[in-house]
Amino acid sequence: MAEHVLMIALSPTMETGTISKWEKKEGDRVESGEVLCQVETDKAVMDYESIQEGVLLKILVNEGEQASIGTPIAIIGEEGEDITELLASIKTDTDSEKPSDADKKEDILTTHIQKEVGTDMDSASKGDRIFASPLARKLAEQRGIDLANIKGSGPRGRIIKRDIVSYTEPAVPAATSEVMKPGAKDEVIPVSPKRAIIAQRLAQSKFSAPHYYLRLKVRTDDFMKARKALNQTLEQGVSVNAFLIKFVAEAIKRHPIINSTWQEDSILRHGSIDIGLAVAQDDGLITPVVRDCGNKGIIEIEKELKELINKALENKLTPEEYSGASFTISNLGSFGIEEFTAIINPPASAILAVGKMEPQPVVINGSNIEIHTLMTLTLSCDHRVIDGAVGAAFLKDLKDIIENPIKALY
Repeated sequence: MAEHVLMIALSPTMETGTISKWEKKEGDRVESGEVLCQVETDKAVMDYESIQEGVLLKILVNEGEQASIGTPIAIIGEEGEDITELLASIKTDTDSEKPSDADKKEDILTTHIQKEVGTDMDSASKGDRIFASPLARKLAEQRGIDLANIKGSGPRGRIIKRDIVSYTEPAVPAATSEVMKPGAKDEVIPVSPKRAIIAQRLAQSKFSAPHYYLRLKVRTDDFMKARKALNQTLEQGVSVNAFLIKFVAEAIKRHPIINSTWQEDSILRHGSIDIGLAVAQDDGLITPVVRDCGNKGIIEIEKELKELINKALENKLTPEEYSGASFTISNLGSFGIEEFTAIINPPASAILAVGKMEPQPVVINGSNIEIHTLMTLTLSCDHRVIDGAVGAAFLKDLKDIIENPIKALY
């Protein structure tokens, strides 16, 4: 019997998915477990494996188009089967959120009152009723969104689910209400689902978590000598980032509160040190996570990190491989950046920004000047979880480990 194929959540934060490629075409036989299509989530391109068997009778969402979770994207059944009823049963977001009978009565009553008293029902600022579907109201309440700030796209301006899903509360109040119109030489770039989620999560982090920043320079001479000596014994060398992950894990062992998450009424201290490394992609940023770094050696960390980075660059990371980092490292040293500050990546409470290594004069014992290779580290902390003295002690110990790498490697 023919049935709908529904869009499912392929990542923890996914609300909509974009069909990037159909692996099957209409008329093809589909077996359970076969990849039906490629779906771009908020973080990566994922395989959509069919749980149904049969013939792909109809593609409902074309390549490049979006679909919300639970929305039909295709129909699978037996060859030649009549799918007229299934096609007729498909509801658009607007249709599926038509006002209930009670809502209609309330709308009629409100309109009647408007005519009687002559009030302007279109202005939310005058204290008038806001028209929204029950589902939209529930979603808005869960996300802390003020419905007065949303313009509805449903019938008679009614606020529906997609208005809530697509709404991103402005991080900074606009200087002017006038919409900037593109000029003749401007290019309007559509916001991808991944970019929208990045914007939403980082804005939420920046303006909900009280950030503070700590910065210091560390000498990397001995660290780089240790790396060179180790790499001479290996067929494939260990990267600077793998060393940094190992160093950070050892420092976290001394200060476990760094490895925590703010949960409003409690602080969750994680038992596993799961460190994410920010990796740039063409359409955004992703953070592959090396798990349980506190119990792994440098070579094991390097192997896992290399595999994760390769998958990230190919958009093949699974949600388990890029979510839930308890600490994050962002290294822009390879771009020649001397120092920078980074926004905390939830659910972590801290992120380490790493600048480039460069020779600099250093005063030794108050009088002697020597040339050493220095690197600037900037630690961003969530003050709700990590007090200033704790963050400073962590960064001080991290500096000690980097300058004396034998403490972490042996």
